[in-house]
Amino acid sequence: MSTETEEAVDQDALAEEWAAAVEEQGGSGSDSGDEGFQQVSAKKLNETPNSDSGEVKLDVILDIPVTVAMEIGRTQLSIRNLLQLNQGSIVELDRLAGEPMDVLVNGTLVAHGEVVVVNEKFGIRLTDVISPADRIKNLR
Repeated sequence: MSTETEEAVDQDALAEEWAAAVEEQGGSGSDSGDEGFQQVSAKKLNETPNSDSGEVKLDVILDIPVTVAMEIGRTQLSIRNLLQLNQGSIVELDRLAGEPMDVLVNGTLVAHGEVVVVNEKFGIRLTDVISPADRIKNLR
């Protein structure tokens, strides 16, 4: 079996495991955003469009690494206060408890989500995906 085939099988198995775990937890857990929520299997992500149909092949960019960060909040501290932090210190953030987390890709907000635990691993369930038009507005 080739490495690409093994990777595709691994991605399919991981996607199925997460889908089963999410279904086990009772769906997305949020009524807002359920209408627009679609699950895309890893298999569909690996398919390449036909160049004969005039569609652009994205194979060239699929392996480019990007940084994905989940942000629960921010705060500003003086260096004096930062140096006084130790184990057990509490840092107040600019968010309320229960607010959705921000999902950032290369520093750009792309979605909001909530933390989930599946098979003793943390994950994030997307509750709202930012539209491309809104993402462009936020770049300014």
